[in-house]
Amino acid sequence: MKLSIERASLLRSLNHVQSVVERRNTIPILSNVLMKADGDVLTFTTTDMDLEINESVAANIDSEGATTVPAHTLYDIVRKLPDGSDVELTLNAEGTQMEVKAGRSKFKLSCLPTTDFPELGAGELPTSFSIPAADMRALIDRTKFAMSTEETRYYLNGIYLHEAEQDGVKVLRAVATDGHRLARFEMPLSDGAAGMPGIIIPRKTIGELRKLVDEAADAIQIELSESKIRFAFDHIVLTSKLIDGTFPDYQRVIPQGNDKIVEVDAKMLTSAVDRVSTISDGKSRAIKIALNGKQMTVSASSPDAGSATEEVEVNGETDIEIGFNAKYLLDITSQIEGEGCRLTLADPASPTIIQDNSDASALYVLMPLRV
Repeated sequence: MKLSIERASLLRSLNHVQSVVERRNTIPILSNVLMKADGDVLTFTTTDMDLEINESVAANIDSEGATTVPAHTLYDIVRKLPDGSDVELTLNAEGTQMEVKAGRSKFKLSCLPTTDFPELGAGELPTSFSIPAADMRALIDRTKFAMSTEETRYYLNGIYLHEAEQDGVKVLRAVATDGHRLARFEMPLSDGAAGMPGIIIPRKTIGELRKLVDEAADAIQIELSESKIRFAFDHIVLTSKLIDGTFPDYQRVIPQGNDKIVEVDAKMLTSAVDRVSTISDGKSRAIKIALNGKQMTVSASSPDAGSATEEVEVNGETDIEIGFNAKYLLDITSQIEGEGCRLTLADPASPTIIQDNSDASALYVLMPLRV
């Protein structure tokens, strides 16, 4: 195998694929990136056995071939090479070493056989549909912060994607919850998604996908079964196993009887909570919201730091005092892009619904704190 490629193209592709590779691996081949030179295309593949990223890039290939080299080492080398340089990659006759050459710099990397590299092998993926890249970004951003990180409740460590119905219209709905807050986002159901199984996409897959779709141009093609999912766009294919578990009945968490409604400027509320929470206790990050007529008072106190209060004007007249975790509340209000934010409350011990006045596609539920 012998080829040359622009540093910028090589770096971009390696940046996409290397982040899947764990820094510490007990299986040496999983530290490597599989490289295949074929025709005028160089293809990179990395995997951690649960997630696989495959990306193709144009290259000047003198002789075809394939090998595997340490992913992070190759990425670090290319990252430190001068801008605008051409990188030459040459595999020796025995297939045991690859030379990386650019200008006066020369590196030799140890290779492992391609036969040792595992294939995730997606198998049959009967459900196939596409969604715009912008919708995919919104779906992830509006829900990912509510994913759980508790390994004991592994079935909450991802986003639950499924077909649902809202006001008689079929929708594709994403839900995430960690037991303290819940995020729900929906969009019109795409052609081909009807009858899809409900699936839980793992947290690591969501993180990698979000980084990749930042640069995605148009639509994202999605194929899935009950155990695996594949996302394809531009020259990238991401394949992942799904979480094997049952997502809880989230509908029971969304309160139906909340009757106290107030509307507030989302940015003003976010800024007030952010400032006041500077004083709040480090662990619980507790703040108190007191609603009195058209006035909202956000307050926090700490035995060590002191106390803080800030007043915010609201629309709607109701009297209630309720406590929240400031970080959880900020995670939600920061997702609200419109000016108006609606809080639907019941009492100090019941969950609160938070929505964007100008966007009905997202709904958030936040459990209260005792303060």
